[in-house]
Amino acid sequence: MTLTDTLIKNIVKKVIKGEDYRIEIVNLINAEFLQFVIDFFKKIIDAKFRNKDITDWYKKEFIKKEGLSKKEITINSGLNEKTITNMYRTSNKKIVIDSANEHFDSLYSLVDKFIDEEEDLALTLTLEFKGVSVALTINETLIVINTLAVKRAALRGGLWSTAGKTCEKVLMKTLCDLYSVDEKYYDAKHFRKDKTKDVDREVDFYLILSNGDKKRCEVKLMGQGNPESADALFAREANVFVADSLSQQNKNQADKLGAEWVELRVENGYKKFATILAKFKIPYIDISPIDFERKLDCALNNSIG
Repeated sequence: MTLTDTLIKNIVKKVIKGEDYRIEIVNLINAEFLQFVIDFFKKIIDAKFRNKDITDWYKKEFIKKEGLSKKEITINSGLNEKTITNMYRTSNKKIVIDSANEHFDSLYSLVDKFIDEEEDLALTLTLEFKGVSVALTINETLIVINTLAVKRAALRGGLWSTAGKTCEKVLMKTLCDLYSVDEKYYDAKHFRKDKTKDVDREVDFYLILSNGDKKRCEVKLMGQGNPESADALFAREANVFVADSLSQQNKNQADKLGAEWVELRVENGYKKFATILAKFKIPYIDISPIDFERKLDCALNNSIG
């Protein structure tokens, strides 16, 4: 999943201004999901209409059909591909597909059992498109609902992860450009693991001092209720931690380790970055409130490139 440049700009701009950026991701998840629902319903109509006399039409068209990707098969079976990968420690296509088939059979049995126990429950889903109408039984309806639920969960996890990975480095470059920091004072190159080292963790960003020393920077677009994300600061021994929100415990831990931190979800939180630049004796130009919006837009355009 990829994010558009406009969306990345919107997210980073809101983070730096101390505004909540999450609605941008939520809107994207909603748009992607609703499009999937419409497309999926069209496929359901077509599949059932063409397989009127086949009891197992869903499995035939959405699990067993040749040409389906393993991602489509797992979602249609009611599983997320990542879940199978975590279960079997592999993304091998045959194992993923076999697991999806096994799970679907278990799911169908569970649906049958549930319906037998709920004798008074009646549910029919009627779908119509371009004059073609099909009615799904309660069993089929529950299978379809489950598939939609799994797809939304997959979209949610994927887009939040993508947003973090895509926007974090842009955020740091924008902060540097906002304060007119020369490119020689930071390193935003794409991470390459050094296989000669026993331990070589990914670092989001480096600030470079005049003497050539590098200061590790970690960026996390997280909320206060996500303490495990802050653990990256301590696990990677970062010198600077920039986050959307930080708990007081996070701040205390950073202070104890002598690490600098910036919490952007407070009034003028971005200004703390200038304090860090000054401490590291990295040349920068301060920003006047009048010029802030213009400089921020220019910095974002430069960072997205």
